[in-house]
Amino acid sequence: MTQALDKLVGPVPSAITNLARFQVTPYEGRVAEFNVAAWLQLPGLATLPVSLLINYRDGNVQREVMIDHSKVNQFGKVMLSGVARLPVKQAIEDMQVRLRCAVSASSLIVEELFVQAVELAQTERRKALA
Repeated sequence: MTQALDKLVGPVPSAITNLARFQVTPYEGRVAEFNVAAWLQLPGLATLPVSLLINYRDGNVQREVMIDHSKVNQFGKVMLSGVARLPVKQAIEDMQVRLRCAVSASSLIVEELFVQAVELAQTERRKALA
């Protein structure tokens, strides 16, 4: 699903994906939610549209979830954020935050990348401390 014009913003460590609590929904099955925000610089791409997305592997299936769309400002900067709802049948593996541009970006500067599970999984240790 990764397109040629996609740029890697950053990989998400498995320590973050393993902390997410899964919810069971009637239509999507098990779903994990993550807050995602990225502050980016894209020199030379002022006023062009971009999209932030997450790619991940669920067993043998590659999946992709869109997070946010915006335009790069006149200074070549953009902030994209949102909640990513990741449907999962097996497990989230090799999660990556990616940027999709309409044209090829010659350079991408990641000022900051934030990824955090919306709800943490309950473990026996956490229950005992609460």
